Amino acid sequence: MNIEARKIKFVQEFLELQDEEAITKLESLLSLEKLESGKSNSNLLDKKELNKRIEISEEDFEKGRFKTSQELLLKYQKVNL
Repeated sequence: MNIEARKIKFVQEFLELQDEEAITKLESLLSLEKLESGKSNSNLLDKKELNKRIEISEEDFEKGRFKTSQELLLKYQKVNL
């Protein structure tokens, strides 16, 4: 069976699925495969945007605009009580 026939068979079987968990797993697998093959960058930040976010984070840290992990843990422990 050639690749085109395999894809058609896969799509037909996929369309018959009724289990939402199975569909979610297949979506995740497809996303992972796209990321690994470099074919999907729609959800990835480009280098320029990533560097800008790093600069902002570093500036926030230098100016004391952050919370420690202990502060965050205490905050969310209070919420869950």
